[in-house]
Amino acid sequence: MDIKPIDFQEDTVAYLLEKTTDSNTKRKIVLKSPTGSGKTIILISFIEQYLLSVDHEMIFCWLTTGKGDLEEQSKEKMKNISPNANTGDIHDVLLQGFEPGKTYFINWEMITNKKNNALKETERKNLFNRIAEAHNRNQRFIVIVDEEHLNNTAKADDILNALNHVKEIRVSATTKEIPSAEFYEIPETEVINSGLITRALYINEGINVEELESLEQESDFLVEKANEKRKATHSEYQKIKDEIKVEINPLVIIQFPNSSDRLIEHVEKKLDSLGFNYDNKAVAKWLDTEKINIENLTVHNGEPVFLLMKQAMATGWDCPRAKILVKLRENMSENFEIQTLGRLRRMPQAAHYGNDLLDFCFLYTFDEKYKESVVNSGNAFETRRLFLKDKCKDFSLKKELRNRDYQYVNEKEVLDKAFDYFIEKYKLSKKKEENKAILENNGFILGTKIYNTYRSGMFRHLSDISNDKKGEHHLVSYEVNTHKNGIDCLHAVDMIKKVVSLQSNKTRAVLQHLFHKNIKSRKKILRLNNREWYAFLINNAYKLKEDFIELAAKPNSHQLQVLQKHEIDFNLPLEDFYRYLPYESHVEIYKSNAYKEYDTSMTVDTLRSISEQLFENYCEDNEEIEWVYKNGDTGQQYLSVVYGTNISKEFLFYPDYIIKKHTGEVWIIETKGGEIKGKSKNIDKQIENKFIAFKEYATKHNLNWGFVRDKNGKLYINNSVYTEDMNHASWIKLKDVF
Repeated sequence: MDIKPIDFQEDTVAYLLEKTTDSNTKRKIVLKSPTGSGKTIILISFIEQYLLSVDHEMIFCWLTTGKGDLEEQSKEKMKNISPNANTGDIHDVLLQGFEPGKTYFINWEMITNKKNNALKETERKNLFNRIAEAHNRNQRFIVIVDEEHLNNTAKADDILNALNHVKEIRVSATTKEIPSAEFYEIPETEVINSGLITRALYINEGINVEELESLEQESDFLVEKANEKRKATHSEYQKIKDEIKVEINPLVIIQFPNSSDRLIEHVEKKLDSLGFNYDNKAVAKWLDTEKINIENLTVHNGEPVFLLMKQAMATGWDCPRAKILVKLRENMSENFEIQTLGRLRRMPQAAHYGNDLLDFCFLYTFDEKYKESVVNSGNAFETRRLFLKDKCKDFSLKKELRNRDYQYVNEKEVLDKAFDYFIEKYKLSKKKEENKAILENNGFILGTKIYNTYRSGMFRHLSDISNDKKGEHHLVSYEVNTHKNGIDCLHAVDMIKKVVSLQSNKTRAVLQHLFHKNIKSRKKILRLNNREWYAFLINNAYKLKEDFIELAAKPNSHQLQVLQKHEIDFNLPLEDFYRYLPYESHVEIYKSNAYKEYDTSMTVDTLRSISEQLFENYCEDNEEIEWVYKNGDTGQQYLSVVYGTNISKEFLFYPDYIIKKHTGEVWIIETKGGEIKGKSKNIDKQIENKFIAFKEYATKHNLNWGFVRDKNGKLYINNSVYTEDMNHASWIKLKDVF
C-alpha cells in the first residue's frame, strides 16, 4: 500500500526515532495524537525505520485494548502498509517465544482480565516464562501502549515490569503530559490543515428555543434533527460524486447510555416510523451482545445510515463516513467522550471539499455536562452559523490562488542562496580553514565528536524535575560513528528539509556541497571529511535549521515575478461559521460586522489576539465604517493572496479583515502581534514576504491596505516599508490614517 506521508507524521516519526535512540532521554515517551491523525501509520513507519536504521533485532510489543479487536486491525494495517514486516500475536509468543526483529500485537484484556477465557491461567504464567527466556537471550523490547488511558491498571504494570523494556511509547488522543516522561503532542491544527479530519465540530446546529418549548421526547427530536442533517449532507455528496469518483453515504451514530435497553427499543421504533429498520438494512447495531448489519458498515457507500451503539465499540473503530453523532443523556468519563467524537472527525478521503456541510461534523445532544467537557477539552469548540447582511452581498474582489502544478524550488537555487547567506551573515573567507575558526566563534561545533548533556541528581518532588536549577548537568562527548549515528544525521537533514521544501536526498546534497570535501562544488564553505560532516550536522542541527529559516524568511520582491499565481472572483460568503465562547456573559452585537448576530463572544481572548480585539472594537466605534468582514484563516471560500519565500516556494496567506467605508473606500487589513516593553510579539517569520506580496496585490487592484499592530493599548498601521521596530516612522497611528 503506497501511503504518502504527511509532514506532521514525518515529524512525529523523527521525534520517536530521536528519543528512542538517545540514552539520555527518559524511558517513557508520551505521544498525544488526535484521533484521525494516523497514529497507526506513524507507529508502523517508526518501527520500520527503527529496524532498518537502528537495530534490526529489536522486539516491539504493541499492546492494545480488547475493544473492537484493535490488535488485529493494527496487525492487518501493518501488513498492508509494510508487506515485509514480521508480525505475530500472543499465541505466537506462547508457542514459539519472542523472535528478534518481530512486532507482536497483544491484547491487554487477554492477559489482564481473568474473566476473559481467551487466555488461561497456565498460559498467563507461560507468557512470563517466555519473557524470562527472551531476557536470558539478551533480547530487548520497545513497548507501544495503544490507547494508553485505558490501560492504567496494576495488572498491566505487572506485564510492563516483566518486559523490562528499553523504551515505552504511550499513545492516545487524550493522554496528558507527565514529568517522568518525554512528551510530544501532534498539533490538532496541523491534522485539520492536512485534511485528515474535519475543520470543526458543530454542536446542535439548527436547534432554536421555540422548538424546545413544545418538546415531548428528546430522543425523537434529536433523531429527527440528525436525519435532516444526514439528508442535507447526502445531497451535497451526490452533487460531487462524479468529481470525487466515489459515492459516500453519510452515517449517523446514535450513542446510548450503558443501561438503556428500553431507550434503544424506543429509538428503533422511531427510526422505523421514518422508514429505517434492520430489515431494509438502513439501521445497524453494534453492542457487546448483539451486532446487526455491520458487515459493510465502514465502506463509503455502506447501506446503514444509522448505527446504534454504546461505549464498547468506541475504541479501535474507524468509519470515515460517520458524520453526525446523537449523544443521548448519561454520565460518562470525559476521556471516552472525546474519543467518541474523534471517530466522527475523520474525512472520508483525507481531504476537505471546500463545503461546510462536508468539512464539518455535527453533534446533537442535551447532555450539558458532556457538552461542556468536550468544548473545554480543546478537541472541539462551539460554532455558530451566521448569515451575511443584504448590503454586503454585492461586494466582490479578486483573490489569488496558487498553481498546484508549480514546482519552482530546486536544490541549485537553495544552494546558491544558502552559500551567499552564510558568507554574508558570518563574514566567511575564501580560505576554508579560516572558516572553521569563524564558525566556531559563532557557536558552531566542529570536529569528530558528538556532544550531549545529561542531568543527574535527586528530586524529592515531581515538580522539581521541571526546575532547571535542580540537579546537576553534565556534558558528555563521544566519537562519531557514521553507521551507529546514521539515524541522527538523517534526523538533522530532515529538520532542514522541512524549511527548504526539498526532498531528503536533495537537502542532503545541498549540505554536502556546502560542507563536505568529497563533493566538488564552487559553493564550498567547509571541507569536512565524512566523519566530520556527520558530527557537524548532528551537533549543529538546530542552529543550521534556524539559519535556513532565516534564509527563507529574507524579504525578496523578485520572487513575486516568478510565482505562477492566478486570480478568480471573490465574494463574501453568504453564510459562515464562527467560533464562540458559549458561556460568555454581557454579550453585545457588533453592529458594524458584515454578518448578522456577530457578537463579542466571538472575539474573546481565547479566540482572538490582542491586536484583533483592539481592531474590531476600533471599527465598531468608527462612524465612517459601513461594515467589517473577518476573513477565515484557510479555505477556498476566503480571500487569499499568494506570497513566496526567499527560495520562491508558493504559499497562501489570508488577510484578516476587509472594511468598507460609507464613502465606498475599501481597506484590507492584516493584524500582527505588536510590541510589549520594547520587544516584538510578532511570531510570523514570513511577515516581510507577506508584506511585499500584500503591497503588490493592493497596488494592482487599487486597494487601501496595511499591517496593523498594537503597542501600549493603541493600534498602529504600516503600508510603506516593513520594520519590526514600531518606533520607526513607517508605523503611524491608525486613527490618523484610517
